[in-house]
Amino acid sequence: MSLFSRLFGGGGKAEAPASSAPPEGYKEFEIFVEPRSEGGQYRVCARIEKDVDGERRSHTMVRADTMASLDDARAMSLAKARQVIDEQGERLFA
Repeated sequence: MSLFSRLFGGGGKAEAPASSAPPEGYKEFEIFVEPRSEGGQYRVCARIEKDVDGERRSHTMVRADTMASLDDARAMSLAKARQVIDEQGERLFA
């Protein structure tokens, strides 16, 4: 990695791990907790899905929050996804 890349944040992309855990059901939605490894920490991410009018709809939530441990990132991803569902509901897919 070059000096400028390190100084200005360029370079490596976040790694999106394959989701091995089953989805968490919440208010007719399914939450797939998918924190991403990034720079030695884990970015809070989740995929929220629901069947709307017979069509599977999906929203990927990526937060600025990072956690030092994978377990903490999973817990925070689930909590933030539930919060987004509570605040926006089906408007997520509008």
